[in-house]
Parts: sequence; C-alpha cells; structure tokens
Amino acid sequence: MIDLDDIQSFRQIDPQDMLGAIDGLPGQLQAAWELGQRQPLPAWEGLEQVLISGMGGSAIGGDLLAAYLAGRCRLPVSVHRDYGLPAWAAGPRTLVIASSHSGNTEETLSSFDEALGRGCRLLAVTTGGELGRLARQANTPLWTFEHRGQPRAAVGYSFGLLLAALARLGLLTDPSAELNGAISAMRAQQARLSADVPVVSNPAKRYAGQLMGRAVVVFGSGLLAPVARRWKGQISEIAKAWAQFEFLPEADHNTLAGILHPPDVLSTLMVIFLRCPSDHPRNRLRSDLTRKAFMLEGLNTDFYDAGGDTPLAHMWTALHFGDYMAYYLAMAYGVDPTPVAAIEGFKAELAGA
Repeated sequence: MIDLDDIQSFRQIDPQDMLGAIDGLPGQLQAAWELGQRQPLPAWEGLEQVLISGMGGSAIGGDLLAAYLAGRCRLPVSVHRDYGLPAWAAGPRTLVIASSHSGNTEETLSSFDEALGRGCRLLAVTTGGELGRLARQANTPLWTFEHRGQPRAAVGYSFGLLLAALARLGLLTDPSAELNGAISAMRAQQARLSADVPVVSNPAKRYAGQLMGRAVVVFGSGLLAPVARRWKGQISEIAKAWAQFEFLPEADHNTLAGILHPPDVLSTLMVIFLRCPSDHPRNRLRSDLTRKAFMLEGLNTDFYDAGGDTPLAHMWTALHFGDYMAYYLAMAYGVDPTPVAAIEGFKAELAGA
C-alpha cells in the first residue's frame, strides 16, 4: 500500500492529473452555471415532462438534477439510460435533453434521433462529436462546453448546464443563491480533503484506507441516492475497484434479507451509509436501523454525514468527498485514476461487432 501522504508518488501514478480535476470541481460547477446563462434557448411553453438521455458520467448529472428537482419542479424530470425513448416521450410537450460528453455515445445518439422523429423539443449538451453535428444539421438548440478530461470529471457541467436550462425555462425558482452556497461549502470542505492534508487530519484519506481490500456498497436516500450511485461509479472507474449502490427505503424491502449468505463473501464488504440533514426523517431512521442490522450480522459499516446548510450543499459536499475518497483509494492501490481500459476496449469491440 502506498503512503497516502506521499504526494510525490501521486504525481507518478496520476500523470494526467485527475487530482487537479477533482480540486477544480467547485470552479467547474460555477463556470457551468454561468455558461448556461449565455447559451441559446427558445422560450418553450406548454412543456409537460422532461427526459434527460445520457450514459455514465453524462447521465449522473441528470440523476442529481432529477433528485434535486423532485420537490421543486412542477414537471416530472427523468433520466433515460438506454437506446430509443420510452413511449410517453413524444410531441412538443416533451423536452428531451441529449447529454453526451463526447457527443458520440451511441445510446444517446439513438435517443436524439428518436426524439427528432417524434417531434419532441430537443436540447443537445456536449463538447461536440456526432451529437453536435446532428444538432446543427437539425437546427436544434446546441449547448457546447470545453472539457478535455474524462466524462466523470465533467459532472459540474453535466449538472450545472441542465440546472441553468430548466431555471431559464421557469421550471423552478432561481437556484443561484443556493448554488453559490453549495460551491462555497465545497471549497470550505477542501481545506480538510486536499492531498497535502495528512491522513491523520484528512477524513477522505482515512475512508480510503478502510476500503482497501474490500468490496464496497454505498447506501443513500432522497438527494443522496444519486450521490451513492456517483460514489459507486467513482470507486469503479477511478480506483478500478468493485462497488455497488443501494437506495433507501427500497433496500429495506429486499436487500436487508440478504445479509446472511455467503458469509465468507459478506465478511469482505464495507457498507457505507450516506446521510444529510435534509434526509426525510424516516429515511434517516431507516439508515441508522439498517446499519445496526448489518453490524449485528458482523458486517463492516461506516457512515458519512454531508456538510453545508442547504439541500444542494448536502448533495455536492457529499459528491465531492466521494471523489476525493475514490482518488485516494486509487493511490492506495497504485492505479492510474484516469484511463478506463476495460470500458474503452469494450466500446471498441461493440463498435466492431
């Protein structure tokens, strides 16, 4: 195991500077919101539903947005991770946002084409690629942004641009003050999470140490349900380690029954419960009681309490903490946090099939 206070070794393992991308996430979120105020957007009226089509790092921004808007937006906002579109997504009362970092995600291109054929309102969000070309060809609104890194490192764009779009359409109350507060909370939290903060004072490094040699399961509810998904994705893509996510209260209706067998596998798990002050009180109780049940069966557990003063701050401080934790886990394993050879290899094989 590499010493997590040896920053020199970080630079050798991380030549493409994933750490810099994580450090820069608060600024990226701010830049995305500001960019979203300047992009072209028709004054669409009569919308009845919003569907965000995306995969991986582009889709997680939609998940975060849908969770945040659940109690704030009068329209249903959903995320589609597949080819085509659900049958209900048709006509000008449906807004389809096609979000693809590269612009070449085949599932998202399929959704864009389907939405065009069904006469939906369309907004494309991308750095370019085929999606950018198709949007220009179809004369549909196209929001582009500059980002050269991995899609998962552009989550500030995949959330902030979409938040700006829906705010400008009048689908929610102006969130700018709450967003600025969340960004400030993220920056304040960084004082404890940065690479130059030693393990003894750095909770993200200590969490990473606990995850060494273990499969990880992350539980979350409400606003933190998509954050649990994000933690899972970051652990897998950054640290190249096995992880899963679970949502409460659903997990208490099935997963809770499965903590007995096989005992030799379960003993290798680390189960993390994400919590925040904006949790529904019953879900907070469920989180505590579920953790207790796991502990009584001898499973390894821990919890993370999100910081900040607002729901958006809870969401983004928790997400940012998970990014740092996954990065330090990658360093502990000695693996480059940027490339995802397994995913790229699979895409190449799929394209050639």
